[in-house]
Amino acid sequence: MSDSKLLDFGEREFQARPELDSHLAWESFIALAKHPNRVLIIDRTLQRREMKSGFLLALSWMLSRRLLTWTEKKRVGILFPPGIGGFVANLAVVLAGKVPVNLNFTLGSSSLEACFALAEIDCILSTERMRAKLPNFPWPVTGVVDLVEELRALPKAKTIALLAAIKATPAKVLAKLLKVPSEGGDVEAGLLFTSGSSGEPKGVVLTHRNILGNCLQIDAAGILPIGEKLIANLPIFHSFGFTVTLWYPLLRGCAAVTVPSPLEFKKVAEAIEVESASILVGTPTFLKPYIQHVAPEQLKSLKYAITGAEKTAAGFADLWEERFGGLYLEGYGLTETSPVVSINLPHTPTGFSYVQSEANGSKRGSVGLLLPGHAARILNPDTMEPLPVTEVGLLLLKGPNIFGGYLNDAERTAEVMDGGWFITGDLARFDDEGYLFIEGRLSRFSKIAGEMVPHGTIEQALVEAFDLLDSELPMLAIGSRPDASKGEALVLLAVMDLELSEVRAKLSEAGYSNLWVPKVIKRVEFIPILATGKLDLRGINALSEAD
Repeated sequence: MSDSKLLDFGEREFQARPELDSHLAWESFIALAKHPNRVLIIDRTLQRREMKSGFLLALSWMLSRRLLTWTEKKRVGILFPPGIGGFVANLAVVLAGKVPVNLNFTLGSSSLEACFALAEIDCILSTERMRAKLPNFPWPVTGVVDLVEELRALPKAKTIALLAAIKATPAKVLAKLLKVPSEGGDVEAGLLFTSGSSGEPKGVVLTHRNILGNCLQIDAAGILPIGEKLIANLPIFHSFGFTVTLWYPLLRGCAAVTVPSPLEFKKVAEAIEVESASILVGTPTFLKPYIQHVAPEQLKSLKYAITGAEKTAAGFADLWEERFGGLYLEGYGLTETSPVVSINLPHTPTGFSYVQSEANGSKRGSVGLLLPGHAARILNPDTMEPLPVTEVGLLLLKGPNIFGGYLNDAERTAEVMDGGWFITGDLARFDDEGYLFIEGRLSRFSKIAGEMVPHGTIEQALVEAFDLLDSELPMLAIGSRPDASKGEALVLLAVMDLELSEVRAKLSEAGYSNLWVPKVIKRVEFIPILATGKLDLRGINALSEAD
């Protein structure tokens, strides 16, 4: 790969694909109606339940007609864990021509109420069981619809008649007869609120083009073929859970085995074993407990585990593959990118014209190859001038999966957009074969005496030095606080007793200068993490700056 200042992986050609102007309702209707007898969902929430594509479509369409009587608003709130309920609710909302807003129930009440107001939601689809499990959730007095009761109340004769029509009528003919929405493109298709790891939650508007585009990009990578069984346990309010483990199965037909939470690793392992699931997705934090608590034979059907959202600690991928046998494939994405940007592949890449032929699809330490349809640039974070792509700098992206902006927030949108390019906030570089390496978030660097010091690199060095790789939860984290003499001072948060002299010696032994040594160690009860498994940067900064 040439040392250029712009990498173009067919972005303009991909953007011109006519499928991107379609609508999620139309595309999912056609996909489900074409294969009505295919088992699409295996729900393992309480007891095992299967649902075939045709029945899912019939229920969702019937529910979508009822939904039109519940609210006149554009957006509809959804509160479900992964499972049949979440699939039906999201599909019904889109079939009704409305926008699903999957709510992050791990946020505090004030943040959630701000989300309700920003999204202008007056109707939430959920269940009585969820209400009982989340008593502190700021449930509105009116407008909460019990989806279980509504599904029970659907007229059985009409539902069965619709199912018969789905099986007997050509999919496109029936879709036209029912007037299924077909024009989407740049129209809003979903609203996700960012996890708030480094700031207040923002409303990320994803369009039909964004979601359809990302699913087409995943298709091009060949990573999730139809015959696979995908474990769907990530929250639907998370962008990966929304696009990859909900909409991708609806659009492409790979079966989803749902488990309510990624934290329930024993239930997930049981689901993999019983259902012969072949693909597991998650964060490294969610996968760590498997090493000590899950028997290798339980995961023998897994072809690969796909991880993202946080950097994999050195050695963990090898540890996973040695224990369980399947491939460990690290990728990269953001809520604003719908989310998948890059992925290590389980096979030699085809259709990736920018990749040299000797590349085998996967490279340890990288987040893989950019999916087709992207363009990328690397800029100097201080001057915003272009750098050679093999140098470390700020990563900017273009592509059909790149969002258009934050809901009703022109100021924060302007901060991340530069003439059509999305400023990811990540410092990155490409190697000569086209593999992408993420060096860290710009917000996770401290400028100390003029030098950029990456928090994640220090954390990884200390995890290795103190032999903490097997820890199921983070044992330490680096934050910072203002420093009068050097601009910033590093703060080490630790859930165990550490001496500064010992930390200094370990880092010195690993080859790091004194600038990389924390100035303060703070003993804490736990390292703050989010429901998605990522470090809670706001929580870490608050602890670091507190006296």
